[in-house]
Amino acid sequence: MNITEQISDYITSQPEPKRRDLQELHRVILTIMPMNKLWFLDGKNSENKIVSNPNIGYGSRTIKYADGSTKEFYQIGLSANTAGISVYILGIDDKTYLSKTYGEKIGKANVTGYCIRFKKIKDINIEILEEAIRYGIEA
Repeated sequence: MNITEQISDYITSQPEPKRRDLQELHRVILTIMPMNKLWFLDGKNSENKIVSNPNIGYGSRTIKYADGSTKEFYQIGLSANTAGISVYILGIDDKTYLSKTYGEKIGKANVTGYCIRFKKIKDINIEILEEAIRYGIEA
């Protein structure tokens, strides 16, 4: 099964209205990042144990570790969880930027250093989320 099929299966496995919200967010992110690499992480470690929620990744960035090694990872992530939906915006050095810049105007969401978490897409201002994603891509 290729990544596009895994993403489709993951989204369609979600209950409504979360499924519809994930489909819309997936469409929005693909519009912002049309030709970027797609990722699907099933949330399992090398021992096949569940260690996180499955998530969809968009784009590519290089993570540099203290020992000098590097790893490729996605820039933007999307994941369903028991509380709703999380959008991950990775690679922003200032861990207060998202909350200071978008926290007050995005709507009913919890905004941390790299994550915007909300229950339903109708609870947030989608244009502000798009602005935050665009910033994360450029950062």
